Amino acid sequence: MSQGVSTFRLYLLRIVYLFNFVGLGLLVWPGIINHRGPWDPLHGVAFSFWAALSTLAGLGIRYPLKMLPLLLLQLFYKSIWLIAVAFPLWRAGQPTSLTRVFVIPLVIDLIAIPWPYVLATYVRMRGDRWTSAALPASDAPALHQG
Repeated sequence: MSQGVSTFRLYLLRIVYLFNFVGLGLLVWPGIINHRGPWDPLHGVAFSFWAALSTLAGLGIRYPLKMLPLLLLQLFYKSIWLIAVAFPLWRAGQPTSLTRVFVIPLVIDLIAIPWPYVLATYVRMRGDRWTSAALPASDAPALHQG
């Protein structure tokens, strides 16, 4: 499955996953574990999302290509935030310090993601079927055996 992706790129991906796993994990998990009182719902969603992202990044260390959708999700949500939130604030003369926190990892993701692999696997490759396939008569009884 890693055909066409260099060993260097696989290690680069593992480093990105490691930074997400450790760096993001150290920021969000203490906030979740030590939180007192009810959460503001939107902050609760953000912390829950980041906690899940950091935890799943641990799987990316072992399976860097299988977990690529995680990095694509990160790339897309940060891109959307920069376009929809940070850019209008910047144009209004109210820049936010979070912009750097989003831009740097976004650039790292753009560099680390093996784009030819992404195109071959998620764009050009035929998608999964939408209906169940008819089984040949010889295979049907095998499904009912213990």
